Amino acid sequence: MTDKELMYVEDALSHAQFLKTQCEDTAGKLTDEDLKSFVAGLSSRHQQIFGSFYNLL
Repeated sequence: MTDKELMYVEDALSHAQFLKTQCEDTAGKLTDEDLKSFVAGLSSRHQQIFGSFYNLL
């Protein structure tokens, strides 16, 4: 993997982690159970994306 490709993967990891954290924080503040469940699902999806990018390393 080239240095540039590694930078792209590191950026993707950072973005996926940030979005996962944002979704978790938002889900914790929501009172509507359907919306809370949806946002929690987004958080899980971003964790999966993080894992996919991490496995490239």
